[in-house]
Amino acid sequence: MEKVKNPLLEKRLTALLDRRKQKDALRQAKYNPNLIDFCSNDYLGISQSSSIREYAQELLKQHPSNSGATGSRLLTGHYPLLEEAEKYLAQFHKATAALIFNSGYDANLGLLSSLTRRQDLLFYDDLVHASIHDGMKMSAAQKFAFQHNSTQHLRELLEEHANPKRVVFILVESIYSMDGDKAPLVELAKIAQEYQAYLVVDEAHSTGIYGESGEGLCVELGIQEQVFARLHTFGKAIGGHGAAIVGNQTLIQFLFNYARSLIYTTALPPHSVAHILAAYSHLSQDGKEKIKDLKEKINYFKNNLTPKIQEQLIPSDSPIQSLIVGGNEKTRQLAQDINNQGFDIRPILAPTVPVGTERLRICLHQFNTKNEILGLCKQLNSFYEF
Repeated sequence: MEKVKNPLLEKRLTALLDRRKQKDALRQAKYNPNLIDFCSNDYLGISQSSSIREYAQELLKQHPSNSGATGSRLLTGHYPLLEEAEKYLAQFHKATAALIFNSGYDANLGLLSSLTRRQDLLFYDDLVHASIHDGMKMSAAQKFAFQHNSTQHLRELLEEHANPKRVVFILVESIYSMDGDKAPLVELAKIAQEYQAYLVVDEAHSTGIYGESGEGLCVELGIQEQVFARLHTFGKAIGGHGAAIVGNQTLIQFLFNYARSLIYTTALPPHSVAHILAAYSHLSQDGKEKIKDLKEKINYFKNNLTPKIQEQLIPSDSPIQSLIVGGNEKTRQLAQDINNQGFDIRPILAPTVPVGTERLRICLHQFNTKNEILGLCKQLNSFYEF
């Protein structure tokens, strides 16, 4: 006799999808290969570089191994090229040691779930990335959100809750992924020292584009010694995949032994690691000029927008330029209108961002020409009506 399927799950899933549709917030994948890229995180165009690809192939020839990692780091997934990459990353980012994870998401989960205990306190900027939120969900520590970039609110929370007998962590991003603005890292480092707190900085969107050769915003500001853990991802300006946590030797050895998102997953394959090394070698040689060129194009973009539109931009000197529109339908339609003119930009809708702050997230790249940037500005100036 055939068993009757329980309809409850199907109804639940359908209802949740219908709710998203009603709010005009249903997520769907798009592929626009024929449009001019103003949406990817490939800020320096490294993912498109044939010379970096060729150098990665040379590295693989110099370090013959399996095409796959074949296991976790603690089994068969540890190989010489991976060890070489971690040593290079530590040196490049001016840290004692580095540990490569399969993604920034995995790195944040592994760090926060293993490092913290029930008696610890986590103070985090309320705009930190979803991976930090999910890592905190796996922690039993007590959690306090402070208003975005408000060192005053952070101080108030620390005054009320911090205790020398409890371990305190402060969690921020150096460049925020949806707003593109900077954290007040110098002041945060001072606060961390004052309250004997451990500062953790996710440098995903500053890796490769801040610092003399792309070492990150902490290094540019000279505060790397005051930061307990820094996370550098390779899926943005590095044009690859994976991430590394850099810090002191004790932290890295601890994570190697206790971070479940590292221990219980297959390591990155050699071709991914070869790309990482090739990309960083490229930054060491040409990063300074690429960063300078990128900054000039960011300024060029902002200077060619009308004053009214400039007022709607979230203040940012990073490649992430977010134009507040408001409303899912209006934002989606404006993005589609601009797509129709040949420019690939994407709408960021609620619930990804708070209701009322729906936006066009425009990413500028070193490879975008000034003519392309000017063309986008003209479309924004034409379409954006108040």
